[in-house]
Amino acid sequence: MNQHKIDEQAAWAAFERRDRAQDGRFVGAVRTTGIYCKPSCPARHPKREHVAFFADGAAARAAGYRACLRCRPDEVGRDREAVAKAVRLIEVADEPPLLADLAAAVGYAPHHFQRLFTRDLGVSPAAYARALRARRAATHLQEDKSVTDALYDAGYAAPSRFYADAEERLGMTPSAWRDGGRGATIRFVTADSPLGPLLIAATAKGICRLTFGEDERALHRKFPNADIRPDDGTIAPWVAAALAQIERPSDHHLPLDVRGTAFQEKVWGELRKIPLGQTRSYADIAAAVGSPGAVRAVGTANGSNPVSVLVPCHRVIRSDGSLGGYGGGLPNKVKLLEAEQAMPTLL
Repeated sequence: MNQHKIDEQAAWAAFERRDRAQDGRFVGAVRTTGIYCKPSCPARHPKREHVAFFADGAAARAAGYRACLRCRPDEVGRDREAVAKAVRLIEVADEPPLLADLAAAVGYAPHHFQRLFTRDLGVSPAAYARALRARRAATHLQEDKSVTDALYDAGYAAPSRFYADAEERLGMTPSAWRDGGRGATIRFVTADSPLGPLLIAATAKGICRLTFGEDERALHRKFPNADIRPDDGTIAPWVAAALAQIERPSDHHLPLDVRGTAFQEKVWGELRKIPLGQTRSYADIAAAVGSPGAVRAVGTANGSNPVSVLVPCHRVIRSDGSLGGYGGGLPNKVKLLEAEQAMPTLL
């Protein structure tokens, strides 16, 4: 940063709040002590009129100041260069580098470098590498590659690794769900499928809505306080995998970001345990969640499922073998069960 570009009012505000994010961007020199510090220095603040700002330690030293022995401002530049070098190493690596290897390459102890990297970028080196691979996968999918090709080209050793990474991402908190998605970003697409138009929406953690025949307006009704936007490719791998679950059913579980009452979530959890090619009755699910008398409530929880197919409520039928209801329409329930070879013999 050149001296004339420093916004002194903003710089002083950074010192007042001891802003670590501004460390390495400039230093503050105290005329009465002859010492210069980084913005996050824990020492007591001098009076504003006694402080001058410099682009870096070299400029402060040229003006006759010496580095603070408490906050060691000259080490910040070295820290930032180490983080920048690590980012470059991650970005050119075929596989995410181990923390120990990254730290050795930049000359730091692993535990210390982990703190530095996280302080500067807000995520750990491993999380940065995972996010980078996910972005690359989305880019490859936009190039019309198959899901498998896109994930391998992005650096995943196996598709399962992509979904395992996804499960670690932060999604909507329970309070955000209760408050109409406040603070959450939800991306969505409407896609054609063998069962008709699908609305697929997701947070950073996983798919939060997959429904038949809905559009963006349904998302605004469900999450009136969320930032809802058309997908830019971020959730493309999940969209492709969700469509594949309809076309080529499997037992593979995609990451979800759904919330409900405690009872609903217990029911949805049991639905995900129903093996491909099998069905369960509403009474079976009621017994499995420890409420054998709650058959009607199980039916209601089934109908409240926000992610059709992925939480396979279509695999639940009546005790007499008849299909019962289905939010996506009975014809779609039949098609799904036929594709899974799970149609009951008694209709």
